[in-house]
Amino acid sequence: MGTEARTVLPAEAPALSGLPALITARALNKVYRTQTGEDVVALRDVGFEMRAGEFVTVVGPSGCGKSTLLKILAGILARSSGSVTLAGRPIEGPSRDVGVVFQAPVLLPWRNVLQNVMLPIDIQKRPRAEAEARARALLRLVGLSGFETKYPGELSGGMQQRVGITRALVHDPALLLMDEPFGALDAMTREQMNLELLRIWTESRKTVMLVTHSIPEAIFLADRVIVMSPRPGRITDILDVDLPRPRDLAMINSARFGEHVARIRAHFQSLGALDA
Repeated sequence: MGTEARTVLPAEAPALSGLPALITARALNKVYRTQTGEDVVALRDVGFEMRAGEFVTVVGPSGCGKSTLLKILAGILARSSGSVTLAGRPIEGPSRDVGVVFQAPVLLPWRNVLQNVMLPIDIQKRPRAEAEARARALLRLVGLSGFETKYPGELSGGMQQRVGITRALVHDPALLLMDEPFGALDAMTREQMNLELLRIWTESRKTVMLVTHSIPEAIFLADRVIVMSPRPGRITDILDVDLPRPRDLAMINSARFGEHVARIRAHFQSLGALDA
């Protein structure tokens, strides 16, 4: 991991009551047309709001449209119908106000850690001096100070994903979208990365949406969990997670945590596609 394992977060999460909606989705639909001319409905009548500073997770079985929803919010994929806004403005394409962390960190092997983090700055042709100072500060935040000149092949999987998170934050976006960022990691590293992500969120005060197929991960991280049905993806429940912050791994064994897991599992009783 490169740093000492942390089990408790150092600070309380930001208060959310009374904050305005940063994301608003209404009657959102996405239909794919196959090569044979058939329509495949990926999302059907999806609607929700997400407040500034909130940590929201989206959980559902494979193929339920979680990643499709994230791509629409990122402006990477066009919706078929309905509306979705970021800070009151329609999302019609990629925005500098949005950072994205993918399932794999997708680091360029010929660029070192700092150069990979600076990639959005280079693409957007922003002033480098201020951005590099921010990049170095973020690398300290994620525990990678001293690794600036290392290359991706010299890093563990967890460290590479930290670089991906830093790269997504370097241009100071309002919204951070994460598409199953820890799915490829082993269980112990994944738990520690969940703690690390909560620490980063607490200190950066970003608005975060993370999609996962792990029910415990969704509950452990979130203020609210959006539960999606199998395709066509619909929202079947939005769960307010009333667990206190800061959170530690022992909380997973609490009765209240188990109640939240049971509530979400009830939506998937006939499925075997979700993590334990």
